[in-house]
Amino acid sequence: MASNSFFLCHVLVMFSLASMSLSSSLSPYFYNHVCPEALLTIKRVVEDEVKQEKRMGASLLRLHFHDCFVNGCDASILLDKTTTIDSEKTAVPNNNSIRGFDVIDKIKSEVDKCCGRPVVSCADIVAVAARDSVVALGGPTWEVTLGRRDSTTASRTTANNDIPTPFMDLPALIKNFKKQGLNEKDLVALSGGHTLGFAQCFTFRNRIYNETNIDSTFARQRQANCPRSGGNSNLSPLDPTPALFDSKYFSNLVSKKGLLHSDQALFNGGQTDNLVKTYSTNVGTFSKDFAESMIKMGNIKPLLGNQGQIRVNCRKVN
Repeated sequence: MASNSFFLCHVLVMFSLASMSLSSSLSPYFYNHVCPEALLTIKRVVEDEVKQEKRMGASLLRLHFHDCFVNGCDASILLDKTTTIDSEKTAVPNNNSIRGFDVIDKIKSEVDKCCGRPVVSCADIVAVAARDSVVALGGPTWEVTLGRRDSTTASRTTANNDIPTPFMDLPALIKNFKKQGLNEKDLVALSGGHTLGFAQCFTFRNRIYNETNIDSTFARQRQANCPRSGGNSNLSPLDPTPALFDSKYFSNLVSKKGLLHSDQALFNGGQTDNLVKTYSTNVGTFSKDFAESMIKMGNIKPLLGNQGQIRVNCRKVN
């Protein structure tokens, strides 16, 4: 009788794995049968890491963003450089800036241990970790659809071309997001991710010294930690509460206190002004729209079915 039960269990697991590999669409229930503890494991590790370092929440959110904008949400950003992999880690928007790779490695190890084998993709881990990071810092939750597979390639060139820069004006930002199938509402809502985290001095130096659409007191305060030369990696918060998901990022824009040029571009007399004003006074509307846009971004060109692979090590191709 015991052997029959084992056989039946084995058949069910194999059937579930076969169903996973053939799935042609994302589903929030993708791992329910093959590894029901997977999402809880990701959440546990993320909460622990964010508790140790609040800034890690913003870093894991940014990791998902920078992954999805380069050939879709496929964990290509995690691949180290090899003779055949042109790592995105050394692209201009990522080099000495993007972080959280060790945390993704830790999550992958814990999830594989919990599942008994590598069945959860690195791409799904990045997507879920971003959501759990936002929740851990007081933000909204959303249902992450799952079933992405991992890419076997990376593109530093595409990362350089397609990840939006902190120096872009509004038309460039709109064009950049449109290329990913994202509209102006998505642009403003997702930019609200800057309610969390910090930026390095070199990304906002020109703004605080040379731009005119900036509050003078705010500019002087930022200059104290960002000299005209040197100190490129000195950090300043993107909004007054960098470890709390709220609407102060948008209040700052209305007050001409956007840290990055690309931030203030959202409220500078253009077509996104009204949405920024709405979000600045209504955190509930912002949270709702942010969650919806995160789902939309997470669905950019996923690898499905037999495309790609489930990496054993997120940093390298199997």
